[in-house]
Amino acid sequence: MDPRALRAALRSVLAGLLIAASIPPGGWWPLAIVGIAMWDRLLAHVTARRRFLRSTIMAVTWFAATMLWMVDLTAPGYPIAVIVFGCYVGVAGMAVPARADRSWIRWLALPAAFTLAEAARSTVPFGGVPLATVSMGQAAAPLGQVARVLCAIGVTFTVAVCGVALSALWERRHALGAAVLAGVVVVWSLALVAPRGHDVRTIEAAVVQGGGPQGTRADDTDEREVFERHVEATALVRLPVDLVVWPENVVAVEGPIATNREGRELSALATSMDTTLVAGVTEGVDSTRFTNLSIVYLPDGSTGDRYEKVRRVPFGEYVPLRGLLEAVVGSDSDLSPRDAIAGTQPAILRTPAGDLAVAISWEIFFTNRARDGVLHGGQILLNPTNGSSYWLTQVQTQQVASSRLRAIETGRWVLQAAPTGFSAIVDDHGRVHQRTSISEQAVLQQPVPLRDGDTIATVIGPLPVVWGSVMLVAVAWWVASDGFRAARRRLGRSAGETN
Repeated sequence: MDPRALRAALRSVLAGLLIAASIPPGGWWPLAIVGIAMWDRLLAHVTARRRFLRSTIMAVTWFAATMLWMVDLTAPGYPIAVIVFGCYVGVAGMAVPARADRSWIRWLALPAAFTLAEAARSTVPFGGVPLATVSMGQAAAPLGQVARVLCAIGVTFTVAVCGVALSALWERRHALGAAVLAGVVVVWSLALVAPRGHDVRTIEAAVVQGGGPQGTRADDTDEREVFERHVEATALVRLPVDLVVWPENVVAVEGPIATNREGRELSALATSMDTTLVAGVTEGVDSTRFTNLSIVYLPDGSTGDRYEKVRRVPFGEYVPLRGLLEAVVGSDSDLSPRDAIAGTQPAILRTPAGDLAVAISWEIFFTNRARDGVLHGGQILLNPTNGSSYWLTQVQTQQVASSRLRAIETGRWVLQAAPTGFSAIVDDHGRVHQRTSISEQAVLQQPVPLRDGDTIATVIGPLPVVWGSVMLVAVAWWVASDGFRAARRRLGRSAGETN
C-alpha cells in the first residue's frame, strides 16, 4: 500500500476511535469534536473516491466499537450493519466539496453532510437504527442542552460545527474559528433560556427493577420467575405512592392479559397499594403474532388505558423480509417464529396519577415517539424497557443517554424501568437523579413533577435541521461550482462597466 494512503487510513481509524470513545459507555464527549476535526482534515483537497474511503473507514471503526451489542441480536447482521452505516458516512464525505482554494466551502458543507448521514441512519432501513449516535455522547455535556431547541439531531449538527471550528484553528484561521465557536456559544446560551415547560403538581413515583441475571433470553427464562421477582421488588415500594412503573414485557401471557392469572394478580397488587400501576406485558395473539404493550391498572383494580408499541426492533421483535430470508436460510432457522404487531395509537396513557407519555424500550431512541406522547398531553415520559438479553452495557448506557436527550427535548421527567438494569429517574434538564446497577433488585422512588408546556424542539421536531442541512450542502456545491464562479465574473464585469 502507498505510504500516504496507509497514513490516511490510520488517521481515519483514529478519528473513528475518538468518536467511539465519546459515546456511552465511554462518554468522553470532547473527543467527538476532535474526531470530526480530524475527519475534516482527511477530506481536504482529495478526490471524491478518497473522501468516500476515508470517511467509510472512520465510520466503520466508530460503529464496530459501539455497536457490539448487535452480535447478540443478530450476529450476521452486525458486520452488515457496520459496513452499511459506515457507507452512509462515506457518502457524506463525498458530499463535502474539497476545493483546495477555499476551505470555508468545505466547512459550510461538512456539519450538514454529517448530520444528514446520522438522520438517514435513524430512518432507513427498517425504520432506522439510531444507536451509537454522536448526540448520545453529549447528553451529559453542555452541548446536550441544544436538544431543547433543535432536537438531538441539532446536537449532532452543533458538535460537527465545533469540529469545523477546531479544524479552522488548526489551519490558523483564528478569526473564523473563534467566530464559529462564538456562534455555538450563542446557540447554547439560547437553549439554556428557551421554554422548557412548567411544573403542574408533584406525585410520588416508583420505578421497579426485579433483578436477575443479565444475558438471558425469553426462550431460556422462566416467565413466571421474572414476574414473581417484580412482585417481590414491588414490596419494597414505600406507601403511599401515586405511580408504580414496571419494565417492558416482564409479564408474558398467551391471549388477553385479562383472562390470565397474572392479570388478576396485577389488579390485586394495584388495589392493595391503592396506586396506579403501569405494567409491561406481551400477549400472544397466535402462533405468528404477539403484542408488546404497557397497560394501566387503576387503584380500584380495574384496567385503564393501554399503549401498544409502535416502533418495533428489526430482527428482535419482527423479521423484515421474512419470506425472503426463510427462503434463503430455511423456515426452521433461528429466526423468531413470531412478529410483534405494530401499534397505531398515540403514545399516551391517561391515568389518575397524570397523563403519561410512553416510549417502550426501542422507541426512546427516536425523537418523534417521545414527542408524540408529549404533544398529546404527556406530563411525564415513561420508558419501560428490557435489555436483559444483551451482553456488556452498551445498549443500557446508550439508552440512559437517550432518555436524557428525550427529557431535554420534551421538558419532561423520564422514568426508565428495566428488569435487570439500567433503571433511572431523569429530570427535565437531563440530569440523572437515581440509577440502578445491573442485575440488582431495587426500587427507585421519589417525588416527580408533572409538567405542562412545550419546548421549541417539541413544537418544531427534527425536520427543520434536516432540511436546513440539505440546503447547506446544496449551497456549498453551488458556491464551489464553475457556474457560481462564472456568475461572479459576470457580476464583476457589470460592476466595472457601471463605474
